[in-house]
Formats: sequence, C-alpha cells, structure tokens
Amino acid sequence: MASTPADVKEVPGALVFEIDMPGAKTGEIKVQVEDDHTLVVSGERRRAEDKEAKYQRMERRMGKFMRRFPLPEDANLEAITACFEEGVLTVRVEKKPPPEPKKAKTIEVKVGGSSEG
Repeated sequence: MASTPADVKEVPGALVFEIDMPGAKTGEIKVQVEDDHTLVVSGERRRAEDKEAKYQRMERRMGKFMRRFPLPEDANLEAITACFEEGVLTVRVEKKPPPEPKKAKTIEVKVGGSSEG
C-alpha cells in the first residue's frame, strides 16, 4: 500500500490536513473516522489502460493508498469537511470550543437558628 505525502497544520479553531493525490479521482477517495479519534484517508489511483503503449519507464505511483492521522480529544467529529482540488485533498476538522470554566457554587448563609446534628 503506497503512502502519500501530507501536511497537517493547526489554524484557529481547526486542524487542516492537505494530502497530495495527483491522478486520483474523487470517486476513488474515501475519508473516514475510525475508533472515534482516527482520521483515515484511503483510495486507489489507477493507470489508464493503453494497450498500444509500451512503457519505457513507470515512476508514478499507482494502486491503493491509506493514511491514518490521530485526532485530538477536542476534535468535533460532527464538523469535518473534505474538498478535492487540483490533485490535493484538503480535510478540515473543526475543534470543539473549550469548556466553560465551572462557576463556584455559593451557599446561602442564614441568620439565626442553630443547626442540630
């Protein structure tokens, strides 16, 4: 299974994966999330058949490919987009907003009356 080059960058509020896939077609690319926090990009590049051609050299990688990327705990798995343009697949994984800090609970202090225990 061939590997394909990728860049992973963090931008405000998201992670962006840019994966080179020259020669691939959108129908040959699959983007999935496995085990809750693993982004999996897979597919297959096929060489066009030319029965009259006799190759002198074959350097371009063809065949199946797959890449796995661990996602952080704050990844919003419901907000993932993928766009394929000019041989580059861009997958954007939005991050969940940070949790609100817990507010201190205030206990009312009553005047008078004793607490018996």
